[in-house]
Amino acid sequence: MTLPETLLARLSDWRPTGAGRQSWCETFPAAGWTVQLLADRTDSLSCLVWELILTRTVSPPPGLTLKAWAAGIAERVTGLLEPLRLHEVDDTRHEAILRSEAPTQKGDTVAYYEVRLNGLDTAVVRRFTANKTASGRTQVAYALTHEVLAKLVGDIAG
Repeated sequence: MTLPETLLARLSDWRPTGAGRQSWCETFPAAGWTVQLLADRTDSLSCLVWELILTRTVSPPPGLTLKAWAAGIAERVTGLLEPLRLHEVDDTRHEAILRSEAPTQKGDTVAYYEVRLNGLDTAVVRRFTANKTASGRTQVAYALTHEVLAKLVGDIAG
């Protein structure tokens, strides 16, 4: 089974106890990734995701560069509200940032996804809102079905 297929089966079994933000983490040795999910709510079909973290547990493919990984993610990810585009690659710090190509706008507020890559080993997915008339941004939770979440993980993992 592929990483998305295995993840989808495991997410369907996740039943957090208690109120508030919940954390779920599992390693998928055959795929070479650990997936950590922080969610404000979850049910049998979806999650209100606060943060999604993928950590590579094996060596990256030979010849893979940070820019190539980031560009591949931008091409593959299709299940989010907005398509992603490569925003910045900082080879000195070994970081890359992808953001929504065109943020969702509601009045003076915009909302966008951000995928931050740290080296070739870690990807962190978050959603932010910002006001066009004030500086700063605020992290917010975003709803994803388990199917979209599993596809997103597979698209990032490549």
